[in-house]
Amino acid sequence: MNDEILCRCEEITEGQIREAIRQGATTVNEIKRWTRSGMGLCQGRTCRRLMERILSEEMGIPLKEITPATFRQPVRPIRMGIFSEIEDRDE
Repeated sequence: MNDEILCRCEEITEGQIREAIRQGATTVNEIKRWTRSGMGLCQGRTCRRLMERILSEEMGIPLKEITPATFRQPVRPIRMGIFSEIEDRDE
């Protein structure tokens, strides 16, 4: 198994990604669900393309046919009072 870390946020290796594909993951979203790769703080900005390339290689399909993963914006906690401050400005 290749021990090179592919997803730095979740510390997922290339070998773990390849193993997930060999076990049946057929999309980038499935790889994310099985391994958590791409679900860390950067939300896949550093590992998404690498996951797509590995999926393409393992499945034997062109990279352009790989469906990109879904994305979520990074979430940061905010004070609840910020909503009333915004509402006050809008009035």
